[in-house]
Amino acid sequence: MSKSWYKKWWGIIIVLILALFLTLLVALSFYFINLVKQEKAKIDASNVNLTGNTVAINTDNNYWLGSANPEVTIVEFVDFACPYCKNSYSNIREISVNYKDKVKIIFKDYPLFEQSLDLAMTARCAGEQGLFRLMHDKLFQNQGVTETADLIELANQIGADVDKFSSCLTQKKYLTQIQKDFSAGESLGLTGTPIWFINGYKVEGDIPHDTFIQIIEGLIN
Repeated sequence: MSKSWYKKWWGIIIVLILALFLTLLVALSFYFINLVKQEKAKIDASNVNLTGNTVAINTDNNYWLGSANPEVTIVEFVDFACPYCKNSYSNIREISVNYKDKVKIIFKDYPLFEQSLDLAMTARCAGEQGLFRLMHDKLFQNQGVTETADLIELANQIGADVDKFSSCLTQKKYLTQIQKDFSAGESLGLTGTPIWFINGYKVEGDIPHDTFIQIIEGLIN
């Protein structure tokens, strides 16, 4: 009996080529789907409506960057595992430096992914040593790092007291504050991140750099 075509050498090659083609097709499909999602998440300045009712948000126990007496206050509900928050973090850092005398950026935790709670705890445990900003950047630069040992290594890299940090992390020292932030977000009807409250006005999604600058300049001027 003759072999089936797919058992012959040329048949095996055809099967391998087809498998490779299908794998590439699936990968490209996921890439373009993600690209479309990112574009939809971005905000055009003309669609940002900073009118109507504002929201007062308690930020007494949250870390912040920028001015203590700002003209513009930005409250960000953030998740360190969120890819759209990662897109935004470099803009936030730039704004906090370039507008340090006029803008205040306040961070509230809104952990939505399975690993997000530990990441929020990591930032706060670094924050109690005065290292929140550095850990904020580290977590986004190393998004995907979630194991406790790796988080401790990030703390070591930014110069934290590792023993103190490890104790804070394992004891979940700031769980109550993180839960309060999450409850505040739920009461505001938040369903994703990042969500911004700019001078009390709610803006949803990944705000592109130029749009962010337009918003800030408009409020300052």
